[in-house]
Amino acid sequence: MPKRLTDELFQLIKSLGKAEKRNFKLYVQRNAASPDMKTIQLFDAMDKLDDYDEELLLKRTPDIKKQQLSNLKSHVYRQILASLRILRDENNIQLQLQENMDYARILYDKGLYLQSLKSLDRIKGFAREHYQLTYVLQALIFEKKMEALYITRSIENRAELLAKEVEETNNRLVMIGKLSNLSLQLYSWYINMGHARGDKDRLAVKTFFETNLPQNASLYKGFYEKHYLYESYCWYGFILQDLLMYYRYCQKWVDSFEKEPIMIKVDTQLYIKGMHNLLNAHFMLLNHVKFAADLQKFEHFYHSKLANCNDNNRVQSFIYLYTAKLNKHFLEGSFTKGLSLVPEIEERIKEYRLKMDRHRILVFYYKIASLYFGSGDIEKTIEYLNKIINWKVDLRTDLQCYSRLLHLIAHYELGNFDLLEYLIKSVYRFMAKMQNLSVVEEEIFRFLRKSFHLDKKQIKASFIHLKGKLEKYKDNPIESRSFMYLDIISWLESKIKNVPVQDIIRAKYKAKTSNRNKTES
Repeated sequence: MPKRLTDELFQLIKSLGKAEKRNFKLYVQRNAASPDMKTIQLFDAMDKLDDYDEELLLKRTPDIKKQQLSNLKSHVYRQILASLRILRDENNIQLQLQENMDYARILYDKGLYLQSLKSLDRIKGFAREHYQLTYVLQALIFEKKMEALYITRSIENRAELLAKEVEETNNRLVMIGKLSNLSLQLYSWYINMGHARGDKDRLAVKTFFETNLPQNASLYKGFYEKHYLYESYCWYGFILQDLLMYYRYCQKWVDSFEKEPIMIKVDTQLYIKGMHNLLNAHFMLLNHVKFAADLQKFEHFYHSKLANCNDNNRVQSFIYLYTAKLNKHFLEGSFTKGLSLVPEIEERIKEYRLKMDRHRILVFYYKIASLYFGSGDIEKTIEYLNKIINWKVDLRTDLQCYSRLLHLIAHYELGNFDLLEYLIKSVYRFMAKMQNLSVVEEEIFRFLRKSFHLDKKQIKASFIHLKGKLEKYKDNPIESRSFMYLDIISWLESKIKNVPVQDIIRAKYKAKTSNRNKTES
């Protein structure tokens, strides 16, 4: 086994539940020729560590020499994986298929070819039922090998039928590969760059999408072919800020799972991600009623057995449910009420720190900072924004830019004018370097530079003037991304009317809800 990073065994041990830890110890005792004390000692010592510390680990395990540690860790790592393999997960279709492939191989090795072929036939049926084409292909290749080596006489015209099955399966897998590649590359663009920042970005994304989208993609009716087509259009619309396209394909994404409920069990992660994107689309389009209905549906799923059957489902459903819960408070203008979610989110981030990627943590921090800003707690806003600003700038440059812009506005709110002059130059340079300056941001910087020299009457007039300018850009696709990250219009209205920003957003929400009720009645 190749040498592992020092914390990989630690991460694996920390991911285990009580039953899995107990099963590991039973497995070691059952399979060891003699008591394997060092394995158990190392396991227990690492389990008791809060963070990986090799010096402390060696102190707590005096029987283990430093030069033995690397090999022993590799051994324990393999033992844990082997013990986990025994704990069969009834919900994991892929593991069940792999197990049956192993059985078919065992029967083949015993010379029981017809029994092996029957097993492979069952595997193909089960795999096709759950759209697991890679297992279908594995079974077909295995069948071809047997038919080429032995005269099985299992069925007439077997060679022709196998050749046709392999070709059809290969064609479908090629299409799935092309569409999943397109989806992944678009998602990678978003993670690294955020939304399209201007005509140049929009043209580059459009060209890439049209060049890589297979012409006959819509002709394929298999679950995964349709799914990756929807997902590709979803990311394409999201990057271009074509929110109606984004919403339409997010809905298709979720609908495809709900039309075939078995696939929610087979690919739970994709379903969770689809629900997240659908809720996000409702949020961005201000679809209050649909947002509330789908949030309730997702919360019901969050408490289901399937959502809690493994760490992946548990962590991802937490991330997306609580992101949606925060968004609900942004929609309703209930920022102060939303602060009650922060302690639980912080606790879960700490609990899941080894299982959450930095991108998700950064998004939580930005939303929490925005929640504090909306509630009027500027000091806490700055505290959470600093967590983002002090992080390495290697992904989501858009989030880094808008964190700095909100940080600048927060200091403006506090009246830290001595610091502002430096911050304005610093943030402007950063956003320019990241090619993240739009007309909206330019107008905000222009206002902030002038604001130092204005009295109270002039400053109110400047707020009104800036609001009028920015409202012209709100429906411009290229400029709209600025309003996604920061509701600058509502902030300006709060300054003009001298009321908290959450009161402004709350009033808008109530007015829209009231108008909708009148229309329906």
